[in-house]
Amino acid sequence: MGLLYVVYMDVLKRAGLTEGEVKVYLALINHGESTIGQILKNSRVTKSIIYSILDKLIEKGLVSFVLKNEIRHFQAASPNTLLDYLDKKSKEIDSTKKEIEEIIPSLLAKRDNHSLNQASIYEGWKGIISAYIKRFEKLKKGEEYLNLGLPAKQVEHHHIFWQKDHQERVKRGIKAKLLYNKNVSDDVLKNRNSFKLCDARRMPTDINTPSWILIYKDTVLIAIPESENPLAIEIVNKDIAESFSLYFRDLWEKSKPFGKK
Repeated sequence: MGLLYVVYMDVLKRAGLTEGEVKVYLALINHGESTIGQILKNSRVTKSIIYSILDKLIEKGLVSFVLKNEIRHFQAASPNTLLDYLDKKSKEIDSTKKEIEEIIPSLLAKRDNHSLNQASIYEGWKGIISAYIKRFEKLKKGEEYLNLGLPAKQVEHHHIFWQKDHQERVKRGIKAKLLYNKNVSDDVLKNRNSFKLCDARRMPTDINTPSWILIYKDTVLIAIPESENPLAIEIVNKDIAESFSLYFRDLWEKSKPFGKK
């Protein structure tokens, strides 16, 4: 098996063909018009699946056949047909994507019906991000989320994520109220307040915690992102979310908008 054959095999498999389909297609490309016996010899696929493979390749427009003395002789279509196959596949994917986008709301509703009063644990920075962006599944345009106890200092890649996250939030028209630890820099607050629909302030207390709390709808997310083992706990419970929301709003009323003495 030559290097070029391996390349062909890899590319065609990534295009969506099975290994058996690639072997048969390449056998026909290399040897031309062939009978079943010749294809079995040249492709080295098993007899039990050869007819199924040929039917699929014919369906995809990559193989055709002619009858000679009542015996089928198969041949590969022009390699240019591979592009037609990919174009058709791309259109099917786009169509399927639209259909999935249409059913996502109902799937989320069904999932949420079974997600009441539950707790989940997310590990690692990626896990925290996964839990954090879930708020976009529930919040609609004009609604808001609350963030309490945000740290004064964070590593650079965390800041990069928050920038992108705020851009997505603005695009969706979702509001944010953020309360940072009191020793946060003016630069950080200035940056967060530069995004539309965002009000970032300092907490009216000297308490400096390593964790922050996100509150929205019926969900509370408690995260410790800066620890050696980043961790987040998600609680889905309307009463608990309301309780944390009341704590937040009490602190919010005692806080001052950024820039005001």
